[in-house]
Amino acid sequence: MTSLVWFRRDLRLFDHAALYHALKASREVIAVFIFDTAILNGLSKEDRRVAFIWHSLQQLKAALIEQGSDLLIRHGSASNEIPRLAKEFKAAAVYCNHDYEPEAIARDLSVAEQLATNNCHFYSFKDQVIFEKDEVLSKTGNMYSVFTPYKRAWLEKINDFYLKSYSTHPYLNHLAPLKSEAMPALAKLGFDKVDVSNLKPGMDGGKALFDDFCQRIHSYHEARNFPAVKGVSYLSVHLRFGTVSIRELAKRAWQTGGAGAETWLSELIWREFYQQILWHRPEVVRHAFKPEYDTLPFPNNIEHFAAWCEGRTGFPIVDSAMRQLNQTGFMHNRLRMIAASFLVKDLLIDWRWGERYFAEKLNDFDLAANNGGWQWAASTGCDAQPYFRIFNPITQSERFDPQGQFIRRYCPELAALSDKEIHAPWLGRTILGQKASYDYPEPIVDHTVQRLAALALFKRT
Repeated sequence: MTSLVWFRRDLRLFDHAALYHALKASREVIAVFIFDTAILNGLSKEDRRVAFIWHSLQQLKAALIEQGSDLLIRHGSASNEIPRLAKEFKAAAVYCNHDYEPEAIARDLSVAEQLATNNCHFYSFKDQVIFEKDEVLSKTGNMYSVFTPYKRAWLEKINDFYLKSYSTHPYLNHLAPLKSEAMPALAKLGFDKVDVSNLKPGMDGGKALFDDFCQRIHSYHEARNFPAVKGVSYLSVHLRFGTVSIRELAKRAWQTGGAGAETWLSELIWREFYQQILWHRPEVVRHAFKPEYDTLPFPNNIEHFAAWCEGRTGFPIVDSAMRQLNQTGFMHNRLRMIAASFLVKDLLIDWRWGERYFAEKLNDFDLAANNGGWQWAASTGCDAQPYFRIFNPITQSERFDPQGQFIRRYCPELAALSDKEIHAPWLGRTILGQKASYDYPEPIVDHTVQRLAALALFKRT
């Protein structure tokens, strides 16, 4: 029989669950990808993620052509294009990997129903996580809402079986022989060319970054919180679009051991923790996980929000973080926590405003992780930061960027300040009211005052 494999957030030819099962079960397999207008129509023309996907597809397509096949790329509504392609090629089945986001689940249900009318089966498999849905539950059969016991249960369950690769290469001869088609240009898709070479797109890019990180993994636990240091893996965008295999990454961390590898594995488990929360509680997309915090009366000062978005709050660590995001589409994880806490607890702006902004800007935007991280910072989510624990942006800056190296990179107007002054420039002036010799804004709020206001907002003073 002929089958289609629908590539989505799994842009690789190796260790691919849906591709593996399709190749083993089918006489001929046709690989397809849809530039889904239901998603693309809401993005800006300069969106880096589309460029990353495009370049990654270029590599995937080349790999399939080497096998005598090709990657069929279409532009339109996936809900229409997949059933149309299945009918065109008289496919008996469509294979893909699970997507856990509510809109994706609804889309897949619609596709499956349309395929069924033409006697075409729809098969979906676990691929982007080690454990999904309800595979890790408490002893009472409930979902975990606190990370530490979830992590403990995750580690108790993990073994070689769950980390085993789906070896596709022995079956690649089942790929359908296809005449190569030209890739649609980014401009034809409605997007501008954007340089994403620093993200190292595609399978080769993911492998290069992973190999590099493996040389540094032993010190991850010590270096990961310092944004001026090359301490993190930089693999998040590759995990998001599946140019790397989560099984390969988790297996390396699990087998390597030691403080660095164990800490990184813990971060991978956090990713799955938020995925299972989204699957069990899809309402968190628009609502607080803790219902009592769903309608907090945030003042939502629009001018303060604009200052935060543009990196001109007067707090250097926050502004440098936001400028990094705006300029590169990346933000260091420690800075994500600082920036989120500042928006909610200092500026008293609804976490959903910040969540949406990150969703627009982050190269590695993942609904589950973004939502979970923001609700953690806002004290509205599962395993949340307690409402009374409010990050002080000055002490966070002094601790995690002690010499101001990161601040100087993104706030160059402050470069001449001393390592001590750069964290709170307004405190370094010797004469009250002295005009600064650099073009940098005054703080838009007083942290001490806003801390008390945040406690009052949460009605816990």
